Amino acid sequence: MPIRVVLAEDNYLVREGVTRLLETAPDIDVVAACDDYDSLLATVDAEQPDVVLTDIRMPPTGTDEGIRAAEHLRETHPETGVVLLSQYADPAYALSFLEKGSGRRAYLLKERVSDLDQLRNAIVEVHRGGSVIDPKVVEALVAARARAAESPITHLTPREREVLEQMAQGKNNAGIAGALTLTERAVEKHINSIFSKLGLSEEPDVHRRVKAVLLFLSAGGG
Repeated sequence: MPIRVVLAEDNYLVREGVTRLLETAPDIDVVAACDDYDSLLATVDAEQPDVVLTDIRMPPTGTDEGIRAAEHLRETHPETGVVLLSQYADPAYALSFLEKGSGRRAYLLKERVSDLDQLRNAIVEVHRGGSVIDPKVVEALVAARARAAESPITHLTPREREVLEQMAQGKNNAGIAGALTLTERAVEKHINSIFSKLGLSEEPDVHRRVKAVLLFLSAGGG
C-alpha cells in the first residue's frame, strides 16, 4: 500500500513541483496539499496521512510553522511521520524540531526537493519510525557544539550561568535578584566573577554586560 503523504508548502510553484515529483514514485501517494499552518492541521485531521512533508516557514507568520505543526502532531497524531524542509542548516531549528525525540522525524534542506531518491528515502524512513538528518545540518550541529565546548562560558558555575541567562533577558541587578531569590549584593558578586572568567574586567560595566550576553548567546545559551 502506498505511503499517504500530505504536503504543506506556501509557494505554489514549489508545491506543484514537489507534488508532480512524488507522483512518479509508485509507493507514495500525495493525498492533499495545503499552504498554511491551519489548513495543514485540518488536512491531517481529515486525511490521516502516514507522513507530512512540510516547509518550515508558512503563513500566518512565516517563521516556524513547520516546527510547531510537528510538535502538535506529536501529541495528536503520534504515528504520523514528519519530514521538515528548511532553507537553512540552522542548529537552533533542528534542535527545536528534534528535542522531544527523533523517531518519525526527518530534517532536510530544501535544496533536496529536486532529488527524488533522497526525498523518497526520507519519507520511507520516517514512515518506518526512523529519522533522517541532512548531512549539512549534522555538520552545523557539530560545529555549534564545538564552539560551545571552546567557549569561556563553560568555566562558569551553574549559578553564574543562571545570572548570565537573566542578564540575557535584559534584567538589571534588582530584577535578577528577584528572579533567582538572591540579594543584590550576591548578584553583584556573581556578575563580577562572570566578568573576570570571561576576560571582561577592564571595560565599562555596560559594555561588559553586553559582551557577556553576546558570548552567552554565541555559545548556544539562548
